[in-house]
Amino acid sequence: MKVVLTLEFLGRLILCLSLATEARRLCMQRRFIQRRRDCSALDWTIGNAAGQWLYSSNEGIACMKTSYATIRFDRHGPHVALATLQRPEVFNAMNTQMGLDGVDLFESLALDPQDLRCIVLTGGGDKAFCSGADLKERKGMTDAAWARQHLVFERFVRAMLDCPIPLIGAVNGIAYGGGCEITGCCDFVYAAKHARFALPEVKLGIMPGAGGTQNMARAMGERRAKELLLTGRPFTAQQAAHWGLVNDVVDGPLLLEKALETAAAIAANAPLSTRQVKQSVTRGLRMSLSDGLAFEIEAYNRLVPTEDRVEGVLAFNEKRTPVFKGR
Repeated sequence: MKVVLTLEFLGRLILCLSLATEARRLCMQRRFIQRRRDCSALDWTIGNAAGQWLYSSNEGIACMKTSYATIRFDRHGPHVALATLQRPEVFNAMNTQMGLDGVDLFESLALDPQDLRCIVLTGGGDKAFCSGADLKERKGMTDAAWARQHLVFERFVRAMLDCPIPLIGAVNGIAYGGGCEITGCCDFVYAAKHARFALPEVKLGIMPGAGGTQNMARAMGERRAKELLLTGRPFTAQQAAHWGLVNDVVDGPLLLEKALETAAAIAANAPLSTRQVKQSVTRGLRMSLSDGLAFEIEAYNRLVPTEDRVEGVLAFNEKRTPVFKGR
């Protein structure tokens, strides 16, 4: 008996797979948290040595890196963090170490978001967000070494996309190649007026391989994305905003202030709600409308029995600010 795979059936299959993937991630997260149940509170003091780990006083279980060789991770308020790509001497070009640091950071946050509710991602210095892959490091690489390095970059952007915490990009300068692709992995983006973007890979005999062809088309539309991808032409922050890649353009000195202010506004909301909203939008765009609506109501239903839902309604009726706990 032949089985006819209709579009509706395929859509529902994708929905089931998405729900299964999320269930698996939550299961992994619970196991990860259980292993670290006695972990002491993190010390977020700026200035820890690169690669330093903080340990539990009881079991010696490694918690999470507070700093990396190429990424600085600082707290800004109780629920907001600022991640800074830290290679300003080379315009924050992405080398293998930065890829590894990015994988470690965002995969750790996916497994255990802790009490973080929003992250801002920016570049060190005032000239560059990220100028793309470090071509000096790539000079003379064998095909096998190139492939191994690129696998790290692929894991980096996938870890960004899979991070459950809302992620704001603060593009403070040039964002070329991989830097533009990282921009596309953020949930939304603010850019400084002097920021510049480009996907010039076709000028080097390659093509975007870290989400550029997919995220740009989703953000700016198929035709605009093809024009920029096929020509490799740079474009301004104002053009990026007009075409949908950037949400707002601000004066450079005010960029982080605006991004952190928005992050604080997100962090003031119920964290389970913001994460479910992010997931519903991201996954829903990959489905038909009917399947997206089904996914949305499933995400909604998971919020009904939470303590935060009870607290939100109670605080509204008592005319006070709610105290959300992520439960």
